[in-house]
Amino acid sequence: MSETTKEAKGSSAPWGKLALRGFFLLLFGISIYFFLPTLLELAASAPLLEHVKWRWFLLMALLETGAFISLWALTRIAAPGISWFVAATSQLASNAAVKVIPGGVVAGGAFYFQMLAVSGVPMGTALAALAAVGILSNLVLLALPAVALVIALVTVPIPDGMLPVAIAGTILFIAMFSATVIVVRFDRPLYAVGWVVQRVVAWAARLFKKDWSLTADEIIARRDEVVAALGKRWQKALGVAVSNWLLDYATLVVALVAVGADPNPSLILLAFAGAAVLGMIPITPGGLGFVEAGLVGMLTLAGIPAGDALLATLAYRLFQFWLPIPAGLVAYVLFRRRYGKPSELPAVS
Repeated sequence: MSETTKEAKGSSAPWGKLALRGFFLLLFGISIYFFLPTLLELAASAPLLEHVKWRWFLLMALLETGAFISLWALTRIAAPGISWFVAATSQLASNAAVKVIPGGVVAGGAFYFQMLAVSGVPMGTALAALAAVGILSNLVLLALPAVALVIALVTVPIPDGMLPVAIAGTILFIAMFSATVIVVRFDRPLYAVGWVVQRVVAWAARLFKKDWSLTADEIIARRDEVVAALGKRWQKALGVAVSNWLLDYATLVVALVAVGADPNPSLILLAFAGAAVLGMIPITPGGLGFVEAGLVGMLTLAGIPAGDALLATLAYRLFQFWLPIPAGLVAYVLFRRRYGKPSELPAVS
């Protein structure tokens, strides 16, 4: 390759990187603009939280802490040998990154992977653990609308406005479950996916001037490691993944009770699942704006008065979104003091 070509590639890569970041920032700005009224309403209702008894805040803190501990336990099940310190600090720090970086879902996953790798976890094990945690957690989340739908059929009818969410969530769960079974049991579909991923990774490597590569054979090997990572522990892993989401859901229920609402468990579960899926959309950090507007709207459809829905959403997001950010910063500082700075994404081996 000529020096001129190298210089051309070197000069174009930073512009491509800036363009990608600019795109995410533009989406972030547009999204915040549309959801700004809801965020301002939440901010305006903040003084009302002083009327909530402190014991409710303590209970919400304990429940949300339990939800995070479940994620750390899931990491340790997927990758035996990881210490509680590494599992906790890497998850907290990457979770904070997701909440402050536009489009941060990808960046947070890479950050999580880097921290596991820097702590001495083998690259394949770290990648397998990350994949196992993500797949199980998302499967459980997408199963929640289906569970809420079944419960509602024998308890209280689902309002018309919430029925599409229940049906869409059920369809998504069936689709993801089917895709997971296919990926685990068959190689040919994964080779097809690997062909696409290989080219995307190569494009990203050129864009960011990194020495990244990933082939279909490597993806198959990682898949085998994910399956081996869980092995006979899959039932325990599934139970921990369920406890993570149920504790998070319980935090929302407690927030509603704390503000004086009378929540119906199945409808609130449906509202919670819908808002959680919105939080996975990688446009605003941590779904900021999307989750608040979606959750307030869903809670209102579930029969919660608008004022109570707004205040309960604020209390819930305080523990689920805002407080974990400084906790993640502290976790990152503690991690760096022990292992150093996670820098470049290591090569997968």
